[in-house]
Formats: sequence, C-alpha cells, structure tokens
Amino acid sequence: MKDWFYFLVYFLGYPPMILASSTTVLHRDRVRRKGAWILASNHFSPYDNACLIKETPRVLNFVSIVELFKHPLARWFLTHIGATPLDRSKKDTHTIRIVLEKLKAGRVIALFPEASIRTEETSVLNGGRLKPGVGRIAKMAGVPIIPCVITGARGFHTFTNWLPFRKIKIGLIYGEPMEVKTDADYEGFEERLRQAFLSLHEELKTAMGG
Repeated sequence: MKDWFYFLVYFLGYPPMILASSTTVLHRDRVRRKGAWILASNHFSPYDNACLIKETPRVLNFVSIVELFKHPLARWFLTHIGATPLDRSKKDTHTIRIVLEKLKAGRVIALFPEASIRTEETSVLNGGRLKPGVGRIAKMAGVPIIPCVITGARGFHTFTNWLPFRKIKIGLIYGEPMEVKTDADYEGFEERLRQAFLSLHEELKTAMGG
C-alpha cells in the first residue's frame, strides 16, 4: 500500500494546525511500537482524524462510515488516504476482511468504537456505551488495541479559531496496549475498554489543569 497521499495530507495540514492549536500529548511512546495494532479513540469531532494523523508516528488506516464515501470527491480522498468504508446497517464482513488483511500486512487500523460522533452527554467519557466489534477484530487478527482519548478538536469547527496563534487547546493521551488473545480476554472486553477511556480522560484532565 502506497502512503504518498497520506504524507501529502500530513505535510499540508500540519502548518495551519500547529499555528491554530496547542496540543498536550501524553504517552506518545506507546504508539511508536512496530507491527500491526488497532488504535481505538473516542469521537467528538471530524477533526479528531486530523489530530490523530498529526500526533501519531505511525500511518493510520481509518475505518469510516460508508455514508462518507457516497460523494465522489470524498470517496476519492478517503480511498487515497487509506480509509475503509463500514456499513453500520449490516454485518459488514467485507470490511472486516479488508481490515484483517491490512493488519496481517503490519498496518495500524484506527477506528472509533463509539461508531459515530458523540456529544458530551452521550460520549464514552461521560458513561456512554461502546459498540461491540473492536475486541472481536483484535482477537481474530491477534493484535493489541491501544485506547486513545482526544479532546478539544471541536475548536476547529469555528473559522476564526484557525487564525494564529494557538487558540485551540487539544488534549491527546495514548493508553497501554490491551491484548485480546483468548476467550477470557474477549469476555467483557468492551467494558474494560470503556473503563480505560474513563481512566485516560481523568489523567489527561489532570495534566491539562482540569
């Protein structure tokens, strides 16, 4: 898989983002690991993707909802950046097969276990539920999951916030790898992942002064 377009997006997007925002990143060393793994993040904003690309030292292959691929220009962009469409209305075995192939090739898959952009009230960071599936994929592929919490990317929704300098405060924290190798690991995994999100969020809030 060629990543030239991914790096082009990175280099074009980095300067305006660095001028408009200030990012607190905790435990980046946890995502410098080699080989295949899954990055599982909470989801407040479409700009979460851009922030993850900016801060994560590995190339991320996102899993995105199929609705985003309906517009030809969006489909071209997402396809070239390495994203895979997911149809939430059915059991999408085709997408799972593609994801497993990418993991087998040593890629990093980035996905949002909440399955959609959440509000403060419905977010996993406020007790919301996760959609099942990420643990099953990790078990099938034999790869770890690294939970990630990101906050503040909604600030990019306001046009004036893009003006220099660093008005938008972004927080990002990477968790310890979570293994799903056995049936025992898989049992209740979504709840353990939810608790990991809550714990990471508290650590991030402390680091950012609340």
